[in-house]
Amino acid sequence: MADEGKPPESGSPDADHTAPPDQARATPSSLSADAEKDAQVEAAKARVVAAREAAQKAALPAAAAPKAPVKKKEEGPKPVDASSHPLVKRLKESVGEAVVEATEFLGQLSIRIEPRQIMAACHALKTDSQTPFDYLSDLTCVHYPDHKEAPLEVVYNLYSIATNERVRLKANTNGEGINSVTSIWPSADWLEREVYDLFGVVFHNHPDLRRILLPPDWEGHPLRKDYPLEFIENRWTKNHLPEFTDVQQEQVEQRRAYGLEILSVPQEREVRQLFRSGKEVMPKDK
Repeated sequence: MADEGKPPESGSPDADHTAPPDQARATPSSLSADAEKDAQVEAAKARVVAAREAAQKAALPAAAAPKAPVKKKEEGPKPVDASSHPLVKRLKESVGEAVVEATEFLGQLSIRIEPRQIMAACHALKTDSQTPFDYLSDLTCVHYPDHKEAPLEVVYNLYSIATNERVRLKANTNGEGINSVTSIWPSADWLEREVYDLFGVVFHNHPDLRRILLPPDWEGHPLRKDYPLEFIENRWTKNHLPEFTDVQQEQVEQRRAYGLEILSVPQEREVRQLFRSGKEVMPKDK
């Protein structure tokens, strides 16, 4: 009876059976493994939290960051006054007030001439003693619809073979007419016909002023900026194109609306036959 209250001794068999089973298995090595796993889990959670914060910062509007200052664009070259150019001075000595203005842009000399004096100015440049401009390299036109008084600008590009110099003449007109320079440069013949055909500028004293690209009875001048870009029906198309039925005309309009080839069916290929009953396009060219 006296031994009932005493704890069992460590070496006795009863001491080994009274210890809890969990405490028996909880060795120092197992405790360190659990702590390592807990540390790995915490590190993974920290990485997730850091990734979320980085994503939230990246999703912020760019306006929150200060904008870089806008770099001012450098202004390009501009035309400068060329009234003191030696060629301009010699031309003024020949034609006087016919020289309206003279500018130079990137080494290119341009002289604006009063339209009624274009013949005198061209003759003076061709017979110039220092730089004879004996070659008319091009003659063209520019349409400025906003210039109500003289919307058409005839441009003469001249070249001096002997001195390798170039000059550009400009003369404004309203389309009623300007003198032809074919007597000075015979090569202006077809060039003036082209400007007459596509821009409507009349060249007085031209040896054979008629259309060169379009049929003689065509209405309008296609290179003017107020000319419509889409296909148009006019008197010429009614007189010379074959007649289509309502179904054929609807097919043509549908193909044009979808941007398909116009000449895609046999009926539309008949458009190539512009004239009927053997009528010649330009009899004078033969």
